[in-house]
Amino acid sequence: MSIAMTPALPAPAGGAMTISGRPGARQLSRRAKAAIVVRYLLNNGAEVALEDLPDNLQAILTQQMGAMRLVDKVTVDQVIEEFTAELEAVGLHFPGDIAGALDALDGKISAHTAARLRKEAGVRQAGNPWERIKGLAPERLVPVFEEESPEIAAVILSKLDVGSAAKLLGMLPGPLARQITYAVNQTSSVTPEAVDRIGLSLASQLDAEPILAFDEGPVERVGAILNSSTSATREDVLQGLDETDKMFATEVRKAIFTFANIPTRISPRDLPTVLRGVDQSRLIVALAAAKNAGMEDVTEFIFTNISARLADQMREEMDELDDVKPADGEEAMSEIVGVIRDMEAKGELLLLQVEDDDAE
Repeated sequence: MSIAMTPALPAPAGGAMTISGRPGARQLSRRAKAAIVVRYLLNNGAEVALEDLPDNLQAILTQQMGAMRLVDKVTVDQVIEEFTAELEAVGLHFPGDIAGALDALDGKISAHTAARLRKEAGVRQAGNPWERIKGLAPERLVPVFEEESPEIAAVILSKLDVGSAAKLLGMLPGPLARQITYAVNQTSSVTPEAVDRIGLSLASQLDAEPILAFDEGPVERVGAILNSSTSATREDVLQGLDETDKMFATEVRKAIFTFANIPTRISPRDLPTVLRGVDQSRLIVALAAAKNAGMEDVTEFIFTNISARLADQMREEMDELDDVKPADGEEAMSEIVGVIRDMEAKGELLLLQVEDDDAE
């Protein structure tokens, strides 16, 4: 027996249905059996996610429970036994429609395929829209706040976690942030239905956005490629970009992190963390190669921000090295850069932002 709602037996005159005299579970409608199962589970402290049912079924269940009064223990036992037997007989349960199948396969098939199937079937992503919205990065919501009215934005802001809301406000222009913050004062009379409509509308906008082939933008992709290239290749490509699109070249330079960027992108207070994460023998090779390549500022930055004893020790090790071949030095510098990048990706290090050289 499933908790599916089917037409109920009419309630007796007086509005309350009393089930007594041991009529047996077979004489009950499926609605009445469902009401008994739900009531039994609730009485025993079970968590029953009734809110996941469609609104009409929630209403039917509530009306059925309101029409019933007393059920004898024998009948309850029969209904629970029948319900348990049907549960144990179920081998697999499938969603029954394309929307449910897409939800079941969420994260298992590509986002592009899922979006195409939703569009072809005319279904939107299920679930609580606000849970999806809360999971978005604040950067994704900035365009929404800039386009919507302050009142709508205030409702969205109020539904976000405090940390996300604060970060989002910091990304908005000052006047707009103040307007939205003041509009929060006007949300005390907003109804739950209005909040639901706003959430569904925003979720629909998100569903309508095309799925992009790449997770990162062109600047990040080119920057990542040039990070792993040799210095000669990197400078040649950047020079070509300067001639073709200077603005794009400037953004790519900001996204690149090389060994030469250590003095400008790493805070002195973070340097000990970096040095603990790298192989000191490889660091010595990298520093020697950097010195030979005219990057003395890197070695001086490191030696200035560590203890004098350790700096003297590293200088001695550098002096003891034979001439470092350019290829070996490039490889060692790339290893150090890779360690720093990994630390940044794990949140163990925050690289400083590059300022424009010629601010206008």
